[in-house]
Formats: sequence, structure tokens, C-alpha cells
Amino acid sequence: MDRTAQLISRSAERSIAYDPPGPPPSLHVRAARVLEGNWTGASTVPSRGLYPHQWSWDSAFIAIGLRHLSPLRAQTELETLLTAQWGDGRVPHIVFNPSVPLDAYFPSPDFWRSSTAGHTAGAPRTVQTSGIVQPPVHALAAWLVHRADPGLSRARGFLARVYPRLAAWHRYLLHRRDLGGGGLASVVHPWEQGMDNSPAWDLPLSRVTPAPARSFRRADLDHGAAEDRPTDLDYGRYVRLATDYRDGEYADGGGGFAVEDPAFNALLIASEHALARIAAELGAPGTARHARAERLTEALVERLWDPASGMFLCRDLRAPAPDGRGALIPELGVSGLVPLLLPGLPRPLVSTLLRTVSGPHFGLGTTTRLLPSYDLLGEAFDPHRYWRGPAWFNTAWLLERGLRTQGELPQADALRQSVLELAEATDFAEYVDPYTGEACGATGFSWTAALALDLLHSDTTVTADMELKGGNRR
Repeated sequence: MDRTAQLISRSAERSIAYDPPGPPPSLHVRAARVLEGNWTGASTVPSRGLYPHQWSWDSAFIAIGLRHLSPLRAQTELETLLTAQWGDGRVPHIVFNPSVPLDAYFPSPDFWRSSTAGHTAGAPRTVQTSGIVQPPVHALAAWLVHRADPGLSRARGFLARVYPRLAAWHRYLLHRRDLGGGGLASVVHPWEQGMDNSPAWDLPLSRVTPAPARSFRRADLDHGAAEDRPTDLDYGRYVRLATDYRDGEYADGGGGFAVEDPAFNALLIASEHALARIAAELGAPGTARHARAERLTEALVERLWDPASGMFLCRDLRAPAPDGRGALIPELGVSGLVPLLLPGLPRPLVSTLLRTVSGPHFGLGTTTRLLPSYDLLGEAFDPHRYWRGPAWFNTAWLLERGLRTQGELPQADALRQSVLELAEATDFAEYVDPYTGEACGATGFSWTAALALDLLHSDTTVTADMELKGGNRR
């Protein structure tokens, strides 16, 4: 080191000693840095290492947070995803970045073969995607993004361009995926529901012969601890289901896994209400969509509500049952609480759900810091393993919105505060131990940062930005 370098080095040391560093950056700034670091120029990756492509419901949640930083970027996030929509209306759960090496993530584009195996279903030729879907949060996200800057949205024709695609997406789910004939959409793979290894899938997955371990390599274990991730047996079954779906050219209805899930359908209903709002903004009546959302809410209650459990359950359509409708799966997961988001839910059910949220199975406000993804008393509960117990920030955001929708403001405020504290303390972790708040999975996770931003900046006294139907319930 020369004399000049020594002087510069010593000067820097002295400045630190005599001028202590200022306060750490705010939560807003830290969250914005995460989203900026994960931005690719047209969309946001959930995590640079673990998830290096664009994910469907991640992008919807990310857009909800991005609207507080850049409404234009939030609009672009959704537009990029919808550009990869298939001809039959499905929005794929992954849009692959061609600059990412194939071995960076599995299943990779060469596994899904979307442009060839998905040709009959109208898969795009110019971009590679997966062939399955994820929960339909997109119309709700589009509406919230529009409200962040209506002038910009109208000037760009944002809603006018995304509305036909969103309507086609809902048509696909309501018609192609009504596999039970009762009006609800079904998922044909655990990844579609988003809660990949939830114990709710154990029984229907037990009928699936796993793919041989030698037939695939798990890239996720390069970035996450094995004890925090799904098991190899789970993964083998995921691969088998995806392979069979692909080899059947992504045709719906014939697979061995078909489940009606309460969260998936609650988000579809919420997005139907949002589509009605979008239609009205574009000068068309939204009454038919509101009516459809109400019918779907009735179907949700009729098919998935379980009074004995005090919550909604999943229905396994492939399980034998006397009435031929399949059987409810007796596992209590956070999915069964997400319908609190719906303004048309009968009040007696709301009261029961609220007791379940704070009761011994989920313990929110009593024993847990954030809502666990699975029953605390369940035999399969594991506070660190992915969706088998840890708390996730997206489900916390949905429940916070649900509590506020139902007029439970003190509980919503408390949950909001917990989300903000844990998001900051864990460096925006992917998920956390519900008891201790210990970080699990990746850090710098995009939807954690985005939804913390949304809760930080959203009005906590009313839910005017949600405005799913009619007025706001206080």
C-alpha cells in the first residue's frame, strides 16, 4: 500500500470514529431496495438465487407493493405476465427468462415443453412457460394498481388492455377447471394452489406413484436447507403429476389429482368482484360479475365449509364418496381461513372463522406471532418446513385484509404490526417460524418486501382500496 492509500485508509477510519453512522435505512427504503435488486427490466423475480424466473401469483403480490413505488412498474409487472397467457386463457405459473441457465431451476423449460406439448392449448411460441397455473390474484392486483395512479392508468389504457386477458383467465378457471361440477375451480397439481407441500395434499398425493429419483435434480436444495424444503418423496410425486399433465398435452379433467381449494376459490371470487370494478371503470356494467361472485361464494360455503372444524376444508374430487362428490380432506390449513377476504360471507361463518384464527389450532394473537400455514396441533406440523407449519407473509397479508373487510380492526392492526416488525427483523424472509419469528428459506424475498410496503402505506382505518363490492364493512 503506498502512502496516499494509507492516508485515505486512515482518514476513512477516523471519519467512522468521529462521525458515527446515521440511523439504519427505513423499512420503506429497505423494501424498495429488495424490489429494485430483484427487478429484471420487465418483471421481478421472487428471489435471485432460489426463484430466478417470473412467478404468477408472486407477480400479483409484488405489483400490489410496487404500486407505492412506481405505478408504471407495477403495471408492467402484470402486463409482462399476461403477455405469456395461453390461448385457452390459462396464465402459467412460471414465465421463464431465456438468459437463465437451464440448470438454475427445476423443472426448467425443457421439462415443460410448453410450445410443443401445449400447442393444442394455445401456448405462446415466443416465450417458454410452465403448463400449470397459480391462484388468481391478478384482477385484484390490477384494480389496486389502477387505483394507485388512475390518471397514469387511463393514459396508458392499462385496464382496457388487461381486462380481456383477465376475463379469459377467469373463463378458463370457471369452465375448464370446474372438475367437480359444483361451480368451483379445481387445482390439478399442489404447485397450482401455491402451498406446495401442505399436509392437505398428503392423502391425494399418496395415490400418485413418484417419479424415479434419478429422473430429476432438485436445484432448490442448492439455495435452501433440506429441512426447510419439501421432501424428495414429495418432489417425486410433483414431478410425476407434472409429467403426466404435460404428456397429456395439458388437457384438463383426466389426471389423478383434482382438489377444490378454499383459498384458490376465495381469490377467484375476490378477483371476480375486482373485475366488476374494472368493467365499471371501462364503462360496462359489472352486475353480472358481482352476481357470479355471489354464486361462487354460495358454492364455496356449500361444498367446502365444515362446521365441525370451524373453517373451510379442501375437497379431494378423486377420493371415493357415497355422493360422488369426493371427500373433504380433514386437515386444517391456512387456506381454509382465506375466505375471510370475502365481503359476502355469512356472518355466522365469519364469527366461527374468527374464533378458529385465535383458537388453539392457529393461535394468532395468543401463541403465534404470525398465522401458521398448518394446524399447530396437527401431527404433521413442522414450524420450519415450507407449508407444513411456517408462517408466510402473503397469507398474513390476505388475513389482514380479511380481518379489515369483516370490521375486525384491532385484530387487523395487530397483525399488520407483526408483519412489519418481522419483515424488517428477518431481512424480508420467505417465511418464518410462527412461534419465534425466526427466518426460514430465502431472504430478500420480493413478495415479503412488497406486501410490507403495502401494509406500511395503506390506510389502516378503512379498506377503500380493496372495494370488492358495495361499501366497506367497518
